[in-house]
Amino acid sequence: MLEPERHQIILETLKKKNSVKLHELVELTNSSESTIRRDLTQLEEGKFLKRVHGGAARLQGKLQEPSMTEKSSKNLQAKREIAQYAGGLVEEGDCIYLDAGSTIFEMIPFLPSQIVVVTNGLMHANELLDRNIKTYLLGGHIKSTTKAMVGRGALESLEQYRFDKCFMGVNGIHPQLGYTTPDQEEAMIKQQAINLSREAYILADESKFSEIAFAKITDLHEATILTNELDPDTKEQYSSKTKIKVVTS
Repeated sequence: MLEPERHQIILETLKKKNSVKLHELVELTNSSESTIRRDLTQLEEGKFLKRVHGGAARLQGKLQEPSMTEKSSKNLQAKREIAQYAGGLVEEGDCIYLDAGSTIFEMIPFLPSQIVVVTNGLMHANELLDRNIKTYLLGGHIKSTTKAMVGRGALESLEQYRFDKCFMGVNGIHPQLGYTTPDQEEAMIKQQAINLSREAYILADESKFSEIAFAKITDLHEATILTNELDPDTKEQYSSKTKIKVVTS
């Protein structure tokens, strides 16, 4: 079977379902594993799909943004493992910024209490106050989907602070196109928080890799990635661009 035919079969299969296993594609195309791996690499480079462990998955839409409730229920164990590691990076006396992301929310139980937190996450506030953590909430208007404070008011209030560390969620991590999110206003808040921090961390499970959302936040080298299990090829690809820590359970 010629390469264009194999590529068409792979893409048509992904249109019917969100992900496909390597062995399925081998059978469908009557090709070797090495040939299909090479095809998947080419299609990923062309931004038609993303490789995942054992196969490939369909890319999300550039503007697709799940609600906070939807995000909170996905990959929960991986998020908690990443969040626990991230919480251990915070030291007593730190001033930190917490983004409104669902993985960032999972950090709160693991934070030391003698710190100062600035956040644009409306859902974070009660949890932080229950821990007796001194908390500042940014101004602005509230997004109904992510419960994030955004807009001019949020950006202006953010500029009054400086941080030892910031912790961010993203929708996409791409080796060439950097960190992205569907909403331009949220992207501006995230970018500014990174600029105002001595150390910046992106918390993301493996589903965010090779995804590209609408609005760019910043380039890969501007932050350290904290993630869970990654296949060796993906880890090597991103390790050449920035610092990456794979958290193991």
